[in-house]
Amino acid sequence: MTEPPAGHSSPGNGAGASLDFDAVSFGPFSLRSRLLERDGAPVKLGSRAMDILRLLLSRAGEVVPKSEILSYAWSGLAVEEISLRVHVAELRKVLGDGKDGARYITNVPSRGYCFVAPVQRGERNVAPVPVLRAPERAAAPVALPHRLDRMIGRDDVLPELSARLLSDRFVTLRGPGGIGKTTVATALAHDMWQAFEGQVHFLEFGPLKDATLVASTVAAALGLVVHHDDPSGSIVNFLRGRRLLLILDSCEHVIDEAARLAENIYREAPGIAILATSRESLLVEGEQIFELVPLAGPPQGARLSASEVLDYPAAQLFIDRAAAAGHRGDITDEDAEVLAEICGKLDGIALAIELAAVRVGVYGLREMAALLDSRLKLEWRGRRTAPPWQQTLGATLDWSFGLIGESERTVLQRLAIFAGPFTLKGAIAVAADEGAAADRVADALEQLVAKSLVSAQPDGASRRYRLLDATRAYAMQKLVDAGEAAG
Repeated sequence: MTEPPAGHSSPGNGAGASLDFDAVSFGPFSLRSRLLERDGAPVKLGSRAMDILRLLLSRAGEVVPKSEILSYAWSGLAVEEISLRVHVAELRKVLGDGKDGARYITNVPSRGYCFVAPVQRGERNVAPVPVLRAPERAAAPVALPHRLDRMIGRDDVLPELSARLLSDRFVTLRGPGGIGKTTVATALAHDMWQAFEGQVHFLEFGPLKDATLVASTVAAALGLVVHHDDPSGSIVNFLRGRRLLLILDSCEHVIDEAARLAENIYREAPGIAILATSRESLLVEGEQIFELVPLAGPPQGARLSASEVLDYPAAQLFIDRAAAAGHRGDITDEDAEVLAEICGKLDGIALAIELAAVRVGVYGLREMAALLDSRLKLEWRGRRTAPPWQQTLGATLDWSFGLIGESERTVLQRLAIFAGPFTLKGAIAVAADEGAAADRVADALEQLVAKSLVSAQPDGASRRYRLLDATRAYAMQKLVDAGEAAG
């Protein structure tokens, strides 16, 4: 019997329709159309295995049912599940799945297969593999995400965070979206590679769309093969008596599962250090919070010189990213006050600074300062290869907004009327519904602070609250959309 071409699907097949991507990359691999390359060199892969890879990549982070894979790769044919297992085994072998800590495809028992490695969309430049390699001991930790060549304003964070991690074992690096948690966690992973003798595992939970995949993602990263729905027990048993560092990145959208697993590991495996990054605390036993604060910016109205303004890391990052984007103008003393104003409006949030800086060559400093008062800044796009929730400020805030309840959303929107700091009493005055208990606003405000959407600062024996500028612009648009903004 002659089989139809592999990967052919009927017009109504949703799987086929979702595979219209130009290029993707993962680990040392890149896939363009049906050409798979490793470090720029073509990789031979059978047509069925190629179809399976393309389908799993198009749904990275999701469990794709076996029946759906079979109907896509063997369209119109009745084949046994053993055929799927054979071709998945071929695919894993070609990718080197399981070697040197690399994990790409995991089997979720009774459900299907999931592509668990981070995936980048779009083209990338892949350097040729060098003929001469450094000794393995001196090689960079290839299992970790790429570390920025230059990390501005966090030099004092890494030593303190490393010390906290070694002494407390379980630390959550907490802060609002775009502040640089993943960047700091990646740098720390590289710094602590030798201290943990190469036993550092970096788990990126951001791509996961199903919280139940947390444990299986960790199991896959550790090289465990499990044959039941919940591998948590197997993970804990494996980690007992071992010494390694687990970094759980972007926990906020899978927080219940991540918190449960982290607490079990902390309790049962005393040799394991855990660093979580999240917009909110995990709220479990053993967790110690390390708050990642915004980059310090120059004070406004202080009449500082250009050199004095550039002593502040927020200004340094802005100029560094502007230069990388092709802006070659020098900052003069006349520009210093404008730059200080820009940094103030960007609140020391690294992502906001980078998105604005790359546009200086188009608008100029003074025009940029004016544009930052508009909602336009929420839509400025960043790196093409960044995760979707980090490509714009609006997308980052959409991510956070989607993780809070309806009452918290309502309160956040109404707090947007405050252009500066406000008190709990003020929050209740503007956010409480007529006749509603003030406690509801207080509870919602507490959750917004916990989820890094509202900042809280001591004010004597009390607290004052504030929305970051980008958050306020976002919340104000939501207030307008809800028809509650004053005319």
